[in-house]
Amino acid sequence: MEQFTEAGMLALLGSGEYLDVMNEVDAYLLEARGGAVKESRVALLPTASGLEANGPNYWNGLGSSHFRRLGVKEVRATRIIDHQSANDPEQVALLEESNLVYFSGGDPQHVIESMRDSEAWRRIEAAYRGGMSLAGCSAGAMAVGGFTLAIRDIRAGQEPRWTRALGLVSHIVVFPHFDRMRHWMGEELQKRIIASAPEGCVLVGIDENTALVRTYEPRDGSIATWRVMGQQSVTLFAANAEPSVFQAGAEIEL
Repeated sequence: MEQFTEAGMLALLGSGEYLDVMNEVDAYLLEARGGAVKESRVALLPTASGLEANGPNYWNGLGSSHFRRLGVKEVRATRIIDHQSANDPEQVALLEESNLVYFSGGDPQHVIESMRDSEAWRRIEAAYRGGMSLAGCSAGAMAVGGFTLAIRDIRAGQEPRWTRALGLVSHIVVFPHFDRMRHWMGEELQKRIIASAPEGCVLVGIDENTALVRTYEPRDGSIATWRVMGQQSVTLFAANAEPSVFQAGAEIEL
């Protein structure tokens, strides 16, 4: 264990936030570094749904109920829904001493624009490097990678357009709901997307009700260890290589 940093666990979810299917994943994140679920503090960030009329209330309610059922000591439902609130001292204070910060789904670009150069993101990133666990589902998972892809534009027939994301895992691009996505994507479009990807990035397709969890991050910056958890699979696409599919329970160096 002395080979690794004290950074927290990182979970990228294809879908399933705050549902029982993710109980195992959430308990694993909360128990990281010898913690206990019943002594944990969880901060909920509904940022991705900040442009939806009732989105933040919905996700905060669902998340609060979920983590209380798991026995979490304290659940803090933030109202960090845009760049202004991501710099609000009262909202940022809710992140302090959290064992887990959780981004739910919605619009990945809104998460990126809200968090970039914000006090909330500075606190989250520093706390993660110091041992706090971090989870992002769907849009939340996309936002913490190196880049995002405008999926709706692709479905409308436009060419792939990449946008720089928050870069917590700068070499990864996340495609959530991938079991559904593969049905409409097709082999030709898949090849075009892979060919257009930013250099050095690995494209990661995460199925619904499935999580890719980084368990260890080496100090020397070499390959980290990840685990597939949940019900389905994770597919990796790298340049000049065939796709690799990993079922739940598999460990991946990435």
